[in-house]
Amino acid sequence: MAVQLKINGHHQVIDADPSTPLLWVLRDHLGMTGTKFGCGIAQCGACTVHVDGMATRSCQVPVESVDGAEITTIEGLSQKGDHPLQKAWVELNVPQCGYCQSGMLMAAAALLKVNPKPTDEDINESVNNICRCGTYSRIKAAIHKAAEASQV
Repeated sequence: MAVQLKINGHHQVIDADPSTPLLWVLRDHLGMTGTKFGCGIAQCGACTVHVDGMATRSCQVPVESVDGAEITTIEGLSQKGDHPLQKAWVELNVPQCGYCQSGMLMAAAALLKVNPKPTDEDINESVNNICRCGTYSRIKAAIHKAAEASQV
């Protein structure tokens, strides 16, 4: 079945089984490996992308359910790596192993779109991805720093 998607601003027609998770369409069909496989049950958040602007865990989203949707992956967050979150992530040395970071960035970006001045509680509620290295305090600090930079 052919599914039409707009991924990072580019129209794509994907020929895949309609029940194939979006994660595997991105990784296996399109070679976009920035979105990671973590748990496979939409709990860890490593696979977070934006679907029509909403943070979505792509491992449990059948590609047929996003036919016609606009999808943004970590590759589309910023062409030059200059998104305020990416800059804050680098400046505060957020990643340790880095595996969860693309999902963290995408969850944080979705939060900042709807809440440009999040509190710690807002961050805890919206960016509930799992980081096995435990860099949560640096993640939170980077989100606050990006929020401040976006306000200038």
